[in-house]
Amino acid sequence: MDIERQGVLEFRDKGVTIIGADVKVGEQAPEFSASDVNWQWIDALQSTQGKVRIIGSLLSVSTSVCDRETRRFNEEAAALGADIAVLMVSMDLPFTQKNWCAAAGIDKVTTLSDAKEAQFGKRYGLLLKEPWILRRAIFVVDKKDKVVFAAYMPKLGDEPDYPAVLEAARKALA
Repeated sequence: MDIERQGVLEFRDKGVTIIGADVKVGEQAPEFSASDVNWQWIDALQSTQGKVRIIGSLLSVSTSVCDRETRRFNEEAAALGADIAVLMVSMDLPFTQKNWCAAAGIDKVTTLSDAKEAQFGKRYGLLLKEPWILRRAIFVVDKKDKVVFAAYMPKLGDEPDYPAVLEAARKALA
């Protein structure tokens, strides 16, 4: 049974229920399956095994903050090198993500859809039950699948601390 929590976050001035417990630094990152832009069901951690991962949780690629965040990580990914994978996960359907990525020129970030089973949302404490979207958060997972950075944004419109995320990813490479 999934944990349900209230009083943590609001959506459109109303309290929402969050499904799942927050993931904490030092814990093993939960594996989750999601659809890539070609509707292929993949195990996210296994498919990026041996890499440091930056995993972002988005409401929707079509919102201004999510658009900006994904574009920023796409730019940063070019300088991070092949040993760091950037995964951005939302409840958008794969064809929506594919079309948005093509229009935005996103080629370094992997977008994943959690729409089918919401595994990522439930396992990382991100699923907002009432609107059925993910809350914004960012994680860095090392090569051994340990969470080395976790930040849940206090408001859905808040962006992550990009320098802190990038520093954590670089440290995890060492």
